[in-house]
Amino acid sequence: MKKWVKSLAISLALPGLLLMGCGGGNGGGSATTNAPKGDAPAGVQERKIKVGIGLNEDHPEGQGIKKFKELVEQKSGGKMQVQNFFSATLGDDQKMTEALQGGLQEVTVPSTSPLVGMIKEYGVFDFPFIFNTEQEAHAVLDGPVGQKLLDKLPEHGLIGLAYWENGFRNLTNSKRPVNTPQDFQGIKLRTMQNEIHLEAFKALGANPTPMAFSEVFSALESKTVDGQENPLATIKSNKYNEVQPYLSLTKHVYTPFVFLVSKKFWDGLSPEEQKIMKEAAVEAGKYQREVNFKENAKAVEDLKAAGMKVNEVSDENRQKMKEAVQPVIDKYSKEIGKDLVNEMMAEIEKARKK
Repeated sequence: MKKWVKSLAISLALPGLLLMGCGGGNGGGSATTNAPKGDAPAGVQERKIKVGIGLNEDHPEGQGIKKFKELVEQKSGGKMQVQNFFSATLGDDQKMTEALQGGLQEVTVPSTSPLVGMIKEYGVFDFPFIFNTEQEAHAVLDGPVGQKLLDKLPEHGLIGLAYWENGFRNLTNSKRPVNTPQDFQGIKLRTMQNEIHLEAFKALGANPTPMAFSEVFSALESKTVDGQENPLATIKSNKYNEVQPYLSLTKHVYTPFVFLVSKKFWDGLSPEEQKIMKEAAVEAGKYQREVNFKENAKAVEDLKAAGMKVNEVSDENRQKMKEAVQPVIDKYSKEIGKDLVNEMMAEIEKARKK
């Protein structure tokens, strides 16, 4: 499969999609709905809501925004209609977030990492080897630390309604299995444009190379880079197994998604409409986390069956990797704020004792 062909087709289609405004073009989740419009609660008006994500329709995030559409249209009696755009049709995470700030798009659900340039405190979720389980991460996200970070969004033209799950990031490459810190040496690794990620991989001896997500498959195929790192569901849905023989379950970073709404749009909603949006984002988020957890477990077996050589990384070696990147964590803890970092670590310890 040539990913650049798909990207070209999407690029050519984009002007038409934008001219269409809120009609059609959502890859299986059309703006029309069967929900009866006569059953809408008081205070609910006819609304069109564009939701864009970078991943495809089959990914757990794609399934999550389809659930969000279903819930919003059901709760609003069909008056609030959601139009979903997948596979970065409306741009990458940064462009869609900027579109929300400008009032040109209503919803996106990006990873938290691209927000770090705007709100440095979101960098706490980029610290490597901090979380051991999804449950520890959920305790932080759904608790006071997660809410403190959501509270920082409105001054930047954004409203955060919930955290969804991208999940633990793992390493694929074309060189060798990665079991120890030494195995990272010299691997040219595609990463996001994120300073914490870049410095952490340098500390492990890799050669991190920032690159747009849409370019990753072709870069792996052409050997422009040796490897990449992403959650399992993303590795599977983007078919990286076709160009990467090795998958190492490093679980080096846990990345959340954050459900963002344009503040310009949000401020124009009635309290009843805001309630519908909030409830749907939280309910769809719980559903999306469950789908993601199941898909990750299945993805390992599917990728093995597709021919990938999969290796677990022992707790001992993960600890050695963490020790190698500890100076990076210490450096950015000071920049982000020790109080917030300490509060997060306390929440993690509390979750581990349950």
